[in-house]
Amino acid sequence: MSDTTPTTGDQNGSVPGRSRVVVVDDHAMFRTGVKAEIGTAVDVVGEGADVDSAVAAILQTSPDVVLLDVHLPGGGGVEVLRRVHEKNPDQRFLALSVSDAAEDVIGVIRAGARGYVTKSISGDELVDAIRRVAEGDAVFSPRLAGFVLDAFSGAIDIAAVDEDLDRLSQREREVLRLIARGYAYKEVAKELFISIKTVETHVSSVLRKLQLSNRHQLTRWATDRRLV
Repeated sequence: MSDTTPTTGDQNGSVPGRSRVVVVDDHAMFRTGVKAEIGTAVDVVGEGADVDSAVAAILQTSPDVVLLDVHLPGGGGVEVLRRVHEKNPDQRFLALSVSDAAEDVIGVIRAGARGYVTKSISGDELVDAIRRVAEGDAVFSPRLAGFVLDAFSGAIDIAAVDEDLDRLSQREREVLRLIARGYAYKEVAKELFISIKTVETHVSSVLRKLQLSNRHQLTRWATDRRLV
């Protein structure tokens, strides 16, 4: 099976009472691992590795829940949500991502996902989250639940966060998060496989775009917005 070919299961072969799930992630090994973890409790009826294959698998199988990674080739999880909801507004999504960054969480929830859990979740917890989303509940990893409540209650000005972050490129956001977490330039360069000079250039650009003066202000800015 290629990474970009959607696969579907036999809808008539699903076990009554078990949730039907499509797994969307651009890493084949991760999809295989998820299926191994949850396959005895749910029916995995399809999968996708990018936006196009994900949309095709979801529309073809109409699962109870889609497990959706946030970062995907072809436009990301938000694009999958947009395209599927144009055809089926009732389709339920549960974001499953390594990222707990503010713009990722709020982006997919605004786009219509019913929940957001991180990849540190256990197999049993994921099965329970799938069941709850299938029943109409909203589900979040514990750390993210308070953040989402703060965001939508107005305690965090997400509109301002989005506006500021929109000025940054994807690479600048990656550098921002690592610097805010206390990484030295040398460590950032190693983590992102770029030169120290390139890191310095990105940091200067981030400071200029956010109208900040130094690394300390940058760290406080990111921490206040729960980006780290």
